[in-house]
Order: sequence, then structure tokens, then C-alpha cells
Amino acid sequence: MRVLFVASEVFPLVKTGGLADVVAGLPPALSQLGVDVRVLVPGYPKVLDGLDVTGKVVRLGNILGGGAARLLYGRVGELQLLVLDAPQLYERPGNPYAGPDGRDWHDNHRRFGALCDVAAWLAGPEGGAARWRPDLIHGHDWQSGLVPAYVSLMPGPRPATITTVHNLAYQGVFSREVLPDLRLPWRMLDVRGLEFHGHVGFLKSGLYYSDKITTVSPTYARQIQTDTYGHGLQGLLRTRDADLHGILNGIDPVVWDPATDPHLAARYDADDPFAGKRANKAALQHKFGLQRDPDAPLFVVISRLVGMKGLDLLISAGTTLLRRGAQLAVLGSGEQRIEQGFDAAAAHWPGRVAVRHGYDEPLAHLMQGGADAIVIPSRTEPCGLTQMYGLRYGTIPVVRRTGGLADSVIDASAHNLGIERATGVVFNDMDSDALAWALDRTIDLYHHKPLWHAMVRRAMQEDFSWRRSAGRYVALYNSIARAE
Repeated sequence: MRVLFVASEVFPLVKTGGLADVVAGLPPALSQLGVDVRVLVPGYPKVLDGLDVTGKVVRLGNILGGGAARLLYGRVGELQLLVLDAPQLYERPGNPYAGPDGRDWHDNHRRFGALCDVAAWLAGPEGGAARWRPDLIHGHDWQSGLVPAYVSLMPGPRPATITTVHNLAYQGVFSREVLPDLRLPWRMLDVRGLEFHGHVGFLKSGLYYSDKITTVSPTYARQIQTDTYGHGLQGLLRTRDADLHGILNGIDPVVWDPATDPHLAARYDADDPFAGKRANKAALQHKFGLQRDPDAPLFVVISRLVGMKGLDLLISAGTTLLRRGAQLAVLGSGEQRIEQGFDAAAAHWPGRVAVRHGYDEPLAHLMQGGADAIVIPSRTEPCGLTQMYGLRYGTIPVVRRTGGLADSVIDASAHNLGIERATGVVFNDMDSDALAWALDRTIDLYHHKPLWHAMVRRAMQEDFSWRRSAGRYVALYNSIARAE
């Protein structure tokens, strides 16, 4: 079976969040099960710079008025990439979606509509010129949402389509006036189509026109059908409940392996992790300018600093940690109020709290290797990967019971700290008191070394590799794939 992934990010070429890791990690696991996977991504400068072009180039002409474009074939590690090289659309500074001023590019509808249009072209009769035609197109998030709409307009045999929702909060909603730019008929601007409150909804299109819908954890699949988590699309999702599948994300066990990780000060495995973690803890404390104290429980945050991640709760609850002698290291950027809150805590507790703004991949690895616990108090979390990285590195997750956090972390019961299956600490209520209680409970566990050591080893033995999830995707592909 030939499957085309369509996505706006892929690690290690371009990454703003977990989407890039998924798009990089799932295809190799599918390939091991006999699926021929290619990944279509935009030709941002970083993508073109990092691409090992195999020599194949297909000239596409002017795509959706975005100027001359080419399709490049190449590789990055195990991944086979198709890159839409359209300089007028993608040759820009800033992140994939916004300029240096932080504002979304005014023509994002055209930039990602072109990506969707080319994906559908590859699967159509003219796509034979590209010498590889997919049986199924698997789109990721709103940037791929128009693919099923374009496919629905194709004559003759059509590829099957799947849309995966990584985060329903980001929907790609644009003014209705952009519809002619996208070369889609006005009849599609309907509630039974891609219309969302009078606007063009890219994600709405994917949810309506796709053969199947997946999201990145079983719990999140249930949550997004409710008024609380549905972001206005819960009604549509409830009507498509039979086609909606929650498949838990995985992680790359090669990139994230404490036994081989080049970013660690000392490597270790589940058989004897503690000497290695102590060495990494010392390196992490030095890196952040924290007091060198091997006995202080060291908590970390590796996240976008936004309200959705619940990190404003940690600013309020953090005194629980500090009054009990713990330390906190934060890596991330986001909302100004939350950044300033952590900066103020670092100024008030020098040597005990430290903050680095931005994202640093090697430092994230060292933080997972050197910390005792990672705090993820999300209000909503479709899947989450940092808790899985934490488990892999023996860094105990402290999480709220939501989305993929609920599906991947087993709670150490408040009434029985020695619970045999526990891999982390889970709290329910979305407030700072509940988080403070969970932090306090984690410190109690930390100081009870036999229980803590058992939980660390148990966490490291959990299997979150992509091979678990890849089998479920293959079964889903086989259930809907159509012959050419």
C-alpha cells in the first residue's frame, strides 16, 4: 500500500511542537509493516537546506496563484520526502506559520491550500507524471484539511483519506472571501462542507470530507465530542463517532534512549539508572545555575508556556516545591504573563528556580536525563510526548488526568504509595490546589527511596515506541484503502 503523509512540519528539518516528531516517527514504523510511505511538506528554507535531493524534480507551474513551483524528491534519514518548492509561498523568515513579528502570514490559506492541492494532484490521473501515486492520503492537522475536499472533486477512482487531529484548538479558519483563491466551488461553503460559522474552515473540511478521522489518544477522541473540548466542532464529531479513532502517539526509541543519548552527561538504562541520573542532575544544575544539591528533588518544565498547558497553575503552586527544598528548571516560551511569572520566581528564588526561554533540543534531552520529575499540568493535552520521554528517562511525570496524559501515566494512589503499577502522579481538578497536592505527593514519594526507585524502573520499562500504534494505523488503512 502507498500512503502519502501531508504535514506542515517534520523533525529534524522544521519543528514547533509534537506534530513534527509524529510525522518523523510514524512512517518508519509503518514501513516496517510493509507500507510505502512518503511525506509531503512545504519547501521552507530549512527543509530545502536539509534535504538530500535524489535528483527527481517535477515542475508544477503556478499552484493556486502562489508562483512557479516544483516537486522535489529527497530523503532525510529513513524518511522519503516530497517537498513542494514554491519560493513565493515558503521562502520567508520566522516560523512556518508567522513572521518575525509573531503575526500569522496573511496568505496562510494559500500557502497550505497549495500543499493540499498538490497532495490531491499526486493521487489523480495527472499525478502519474510524478511516478508515484498514493492509494491513501493521511493528512495531519488543519494545514492538510483541504486535501479531502480536493479529493472529493476528483473524477474517477479516488484515494482514501484520513485526517488526524493533533490539537482541535487550531483549526485554520479564514474569511469566506479566500474561497476563490483556493479554487473550490462555492457550494462547498456550507454546513455540510467546509463552512465554519460563515468562514472557510480547513480542519472542518478534513473532519467532514475524510473517510476516517483519527486523533492522538483514546481519551482525547472522547473529549473532543463534548462541549468542553469540542471547540465548536463537537456536533460534527459526534455524528462521525463511528469513523473517529483515538490512537495513542508513540516516540522514537532511538532518538529518545538514555542508553545512547549523545546529549547526556552520562548514559544509563533501566537496569541501573541512578548513577547516570545523578551525573546528569549535577550537569543540569550547573547548566541552569541551580544550587549543586544531589538530594534536592529537581522538577522540570519543557513546554510552550501557555494557559492551555496549565503552567499558570504551577506559578501559583510552585511554592509547595520550594518550601520543601525542591528545585525547578523551566525551558520554553509563550504567553508574556506566564514567562514573566516564571522569571519573577527565578528572581525571588535564585539558585532554586531557573528559566531558559525558547526551545533547545539538546538541553531538553539533558533535562529529561537529569530531572527527578517533569510537570505537565495541562488543561487539555491531546496526547503529549514529554511525559513519554520522561517515562523513558526515568523522570516521573506529574500530570493532570486529561487526554493522552490520562492514557499514558499510571497514578501512584494517594492511599497506597506502593501501588505496583504506578509510573507517575496524576491529579484531577484544574486548579493550583490540586497541583500543589500532586507536587507534595511527588516529594513524599521521592524521599521514600525504595518506592521511588521501583517507580523509576517501572516507568523506564514502559513501551511507547511507534510499533504499538503503527499496527492500528495499518488496520485502519486496510479497512478503507481503495484500489487504484
